[in-house]
Amino acid sequence: MSQVFYLLLGALLTVACAFALGRVLLARIATPMYKHEQIFFSFVTGSAMLSLLVFLLAASGTARKGVFIALGLAIPAAAIYKGLFRLNGDDFPRLAKPLKWLCISVFTVYTALYLSNAMAPEMSPDGSTYHLGLVARYYRDHGFTRITNNMYAALSQGMEMLFLFAFSIGRHSAAAMIHYAFLCALPLGMISFGRRFGFAGAAVAAAILFFCSPVVGNDGTAAYNDVATACILFSIFYLLQIWEQSREQKLLIAVGVLAGFAFGVKYTACLAVPYALGFVLWKERRIKPLLLVSACALVFIAPWMIKNIIVMNNPVAPFFNRVFPNPFIHVQFEQDYIRMMSHFNDVPYANLPLETTTKGGALGGLIGPIFLLVPLALLSLRTSFGRRAVFAFLFFGATYFGNTGTRFLIPSLPFLSLAIALAIPNLQAALLGIALVHAAISWPSVIPRYSDKHAWRLEKVVWKNALRLRPEDQYIHEHQPGYLITRVIDELVPKGKKILAFTDIPYAYTSKEVVVSYQSALGENLIDGLYCAMIQERSPIARQRFKFPPRKLRKVRVVQTAPANIDLWSIAEFRVLRNGKELPRAADWKLRASPNPWEVQLAFDNSPITRWRSYEGAKPGMFMEVEFLLETEVDEVLLESSRDQYKVRVRLEDGNGQVLVPEPEESEIPVPPGLRRAAIDEIVLNGFDYMVVWPDDFGSEDYRKNAEIWGIEQIAERNHLRLYKLNGTTK
Repeated sequence: MSQVFYLLLGALLTVACAFALGRVLLARIATPMYKHEQIFFSFVTGSAMLSLLVFLLAASGTARKGVFIALGLAIPAAAIYKGLFRLNGDDFPRLAKPLKWLCISVFTVYTALYLSNAMAPEMSPDGSTYHLGLVARYYRDHGFTRITNNMYAALSQGMEMLFLFAFSIGRHSAAAMIHYAFLCALPLGMISFGRRFGFAGAAVAAAILFFCSPVVGNDGTAAYNDVATACILFSIFYLLQIWEQSREQKLLIAVGVLAGFAFGVKYTACLAVPYALGFVLWKERRIKPLLLVSACALVFIAPWMIKNIIVMNNPVAPFFNRVFPNPFIHVQFEQDYIRMMSHFNDVPYANLPLETTTKGGALGGLIGPIFLLVPLALLSLRTSFGRRAVFAFLFFGATYFGNTGTRFLIPSLPFLSLAIALAIPNLQAALLGIALVHAAISWPSVIPRYSDKHAWRLEKVVWKNALRLRPEDQYIHEHQPGYLITRVIDELVPKGKKILAFTDIPYAYTSKEVVVSYQSALGENLIDGLYCAMIQERSPIARQRFKFPPRKLRKVRVVQTAPANIDLWSIAEFRVLRNGKELPRAADWKLRASPNPWEVQLAFDNSPITRWRSYEGAKPGMFMEVEFLLETEVDEVLLESSRDQYKVRVRLEDGNGQVLVPEPEESEIPVPPGLRRAAIDEIVLNGFDYMVVWPDDFGSEDYRKNAEIWGIEQIAERNHLRLYKLNGTTK
């Protein structure tokens, strides 16, 4: 039970601290609000301020448990002392009894489901990997450290800062409880919105549509950020409607804070800034309020961009790497990642309505069949708030097609729910009937009757797991097949040693550093070496010979000449010769390549397992060159390459663009010996001592059968995942 105490303490102190900071901000704004509004906006705006505070602690290396506990006690205590916890606004008029009892019945039942799952051991796919994996690392390191081998560390992490506060006290489940707090807050905000503006019944129905949506419940009870994003976006929408009525300029401070926080929580929520600015400009054509919103937003946006400039040389990493070239994320990876996410699991756009509402298997969850009534939302265009809700849904939902997983609908879902409810505001019985039907068919035991068998959803109320009446390890293991290997890693891997994995494991549960290969340029290069050892066409078996009369040159340049195509140009070795003998590679040679100049050395390292790759589709004008310190007599250049670049064509030039050899002589050479051992050596040279292999990873059986040839030793196996110690020949 001590675990339960600490997870609740961690969550309580975090929420109390956020609420207190929000009360301070609202006291300075001093705009009259109803009591329920004060609770809602205090929590959301205070969360933004607390997130920024934790960022500053992490940046200064003082993110420690004692510091967080001190803040969690001192900030609420100071707010209580100043009387800021007293709500001084009016109460809303009472809800009609049918609405009141509908709220009590639905929210009470679903709270039992959601609270138990939020308190249960965290085992969500992303929560147990990068969301809390990074949080756990920040906690161990007392703040930010330079992480260039994990693309997710470059994303804005406003929610992770709140998770870090709670995690330091109550670990993984305490972090999930913070997201659950946003899940609870949003219906309060939606209903308050309707009560303020005169459509309480529609607002209650909309809140139920959102709150009971299966994917919302699953996401909102895990250490994710989608429900929090929805809550922040709705808060901005709500505040702007209040500002329109009052024209109290100080309210725009809170709007700017939340717009910046939206970016800080999720990149795709960056639309909050133009939305807020556009609304203000629409209503008041003056520059001062626009500057106020922009300045406040920038305070919460800039820290993440500055961090990325310092660490990744790219303010919006891991994206826009062509605009901000850097050695940490390959351009080709970014393109492939965006393409894959925008066609999640290759589901055609025509199938999205059924997949997102009723099936849920291919897109990771479902929002519920009731949302097939989305055309009904068009009827809400008859009213001002209906038009605004539809516009907000379309505006914030515009980013959905960048990632068509169902949960990426969540940030815009409150607006769609509101638009559907506002379509029939005068038919309250029908409206509440729709809400009840949605609540009934979204219950875990009912969902399998119409959804795909493996749709991502909550399964049941889990109080035994929440209260730790069952062992935590047992519950996580049942839902996370990679969990047991993390326990072995903690037991067998010495402190300071790094592990390379080809597929995510729940590394939030290990104190050792796990690097997933696809998440960085380094990881991609290392796994490419393993593929080169196993796939003949990727090994350096092609030789291109450029022979010409002896000439004294300062530069030799190989240029790609074929029309643009999808092949990645690669060179394993670039050799310069005179009289049939290779010139020794000198430290004063200047090596250049375009694109991907950072990895040009891989073509000059005499390793058959490494290769420079363009990591962009081949284009005319791509080049690699050697510049000598002094003019050097040269009569031959040899390239050793792989065969997996069928459309690439190259020629040899001097430093002035004069063609020396328009087309090379091509031949095939034997596969170099010892490629498997060389691949492991390369991994070891890059600081890795262990490797985790899933049974479905490419080469899994090869590693098992040929462990001695590879230079690896299996030291553990759990759930068919194998942990190898890398011996190689360099130790």
